Amino acid sequence: MMHRWVIAAVAAAVLAAGCAQTGDQRTPQQSQSAADEPSLIGDRADARVRAKAHTDLAAAYYEVGNMGVALEEARIALAADPNYAPAHNVMGLVNFELRDNAGAEANFKRATALAPQDPDVAHNYGFFLCRTGREQEGLQQYMTAIRNPLYQNPAKTWAAAGRCVEPRDTALAEQYYDRALKLDPNTLGAMMPYAQIQYRRGSMAEARNLVGRYQKLVEPTAESLWLGVRVERKLGDRIAENNYATQLRRRFPNSKEYQDYLRGNFD
Repeated sequence: MMHRWVIAAVAAAVLAAGCAQTGDQRTPQQSQSAADEPSLIGDRADARVRAKAHTDLAAAYYEVGNMGVALEEARIALAADPNYAPAHNVMGLVNFELRDNAGAEANFKRATALAPQDPDVAHNYGFFLCRTGREQEGLQQYMTAIRNPLYQNPAKTWAAAGRCVEPRDTALAEQYYDRALKLDPNTLGAMMPYAQIQYRRGSMAEARNLVGRYQKLVEPTAESLWLGVRVERKLGDRIAENNYATQLRRRFPNSKEYQDYLRGNFD
């Protein structure tokens, strides 16, 4: 999640990029010459700088959930450079969040056409396809991202692939979660789904380990606390069970998980 100071830093970069285009000190004769023989390479480079700055700002606002500003920044980026793939990529995410699936798909297709091997584009397009019921197409995009040897986040994509196929194919999902956690033991997107699978299988020690690691990395969720309650109950550790239950009551008293706890619906 981006913080305000990150957005401020990106905004400063946008202003700097804009200021770089001002202050023309050329003589009228030089200006006329430039008009007669425009520097297309320079113009395109300037447009790309502006597009990147506004794309970065759009991504920052997307991360903090301000979709209105994110949408506007993405539009400015594309106005500066319609062929900038990352701008289409971010616009696709924003449009999907705004429930404009047709617009989102158009953005992702355009980004893919412009940068067919870009792993970030492939990952986000895969996310969109999986979330809209097109799992096989989504998995193809995820694998495109993973096969790129320069991709820096393959564990994240393996975890997303697991969520894409679950619950239709739990065995395959388990393989994907396992791959993610072997690449990066702190892959948050794989921990809780994999812990749930281990719990249903009866592998309580593994489920306990995953829940414990998850709780150390991020703030607990109703899901993680409720799974902790049930795991410790199966293992017979009443102290640990009560600790999870107390946190669940204190943090999420209105959650479905706490209501299940009150009713004794442990399975």
